Amino acid sequence: MRTIKGPAIFLAQFAGDAAPFNNLKSIAAWASKLGYKGVQIPSWDARLFDLKRAAESKSYCEEIRGKVAACGLEITELSTHLQGQLVAVHTAYDAAFDGFAPEKMRGNPKARQAWAVEQLLFAARASANLGLTAHVTFSGALAWPYIYPWPQRPAGLIETAFDELAKRWRPILDAFDKAGVDLCFEIHPGEDLHDGATFEMFLERVGKHPRCNILYDPSHFVLQQLDYLEFIDLYHSRIKMFHVKDAEFRPTGRQGVYGGYQAWVNRTGRFRSPGDGQVDFGAIFSKLTQYDFPGWAVLEWECCIKSSEQGAAEGAPFIQRHIIQAASSSFDDFASSGADQKANRRMLGLE
Repeated sequence: MRTIKGPAIFLAQFAGDAAPFNNLKSIAAWASKLGYKGVQIPSWDARLFDLKRAAESKSYCEEIRGKVAACGLEITELSTHLQGQLVAVHTAYDAAFDGFAPEKMRGNPKARQAWAVEQLLFAARASANLGLTAHVTFSGALAWPYIYPWPQRPAGLIETAFDELAKRWRPILDAFDKAGVDLCFEIHPGEDLHDGATFEMFLERVGKHPRCNILYDPSHFVLQQLDYLEFIDLYHSRIKMFHVKDAEFRPTGRQGVYGGYQAWVNRTGRFRSPGDGQVDFGAIFSKLTQYDFPGWAVLEWECCIKSSEQGAAEGAPFIQRHIIQAASSSFDDFASSGADQKANRRMLGLE
């Protein structure tokens, strides 16, 4: 078993135009002072990172790693959540997601998708140039408007959507394979890959591709009322990344899983800062350690009540408390009588 690496922090929710959040060097120094040991970088944020340049220049990647290392940190992974979303967009969401693309691509779904695919290909090469082994993205969604089967879905509708989704992602998965990097889909509502069943549907269609893997975030499973511990038992071999994010689900007579179109603060299911929700992180860290999880525990802060400053400050010690130093020997080795095949056979009555 391995000890989970961490604590680390995803910078997307903290990057901004004001210091110290407006460039990689200063935000890394801020994270280090809070006790983090790694940073996960949003590749779309030009204030922090130039994805195309990283794909084309190893010297630039050395410069980026040097800035982070100077603060006593490592780069854990890159993220293309926003670009991955644009690989597959149902027309109902064209306007909503147009803002994720450069202005010149807006209003042109084909150009937007081509740009998104190019971004993912850049991410594969950039990750390799940085010496990273995993990358996180969203799958996008073609079938999400039909998540609830009313009106009745025509036969073959979902199958057609997943066939197309796999067709779009297969070349990208191959590029990540060539780069030696695992592509981890965050299993997330709003994406066609939003639970175990949908991940399996996709995995089958990409030929059980070895680079098709999972970013595990239990908060999304609390809000879906899915067993997030059994999920680890089922899919641990594909879990290569981990977001530490909490959530709570408190149904009422007025609201349930769908949330009644309410703002986050008024929903029965809400994201919370770690320790403020209902996620059993002790059990999660135990299971991930048991299954030899190879990656980092990365704080993704989202909370509709607590400030980001407090959430970030509390996040590093919270993760550190939950990291288990993996055992190097069995607890009952003191009682071992040694290995003796003949003695074993006698004990079994076979001699």
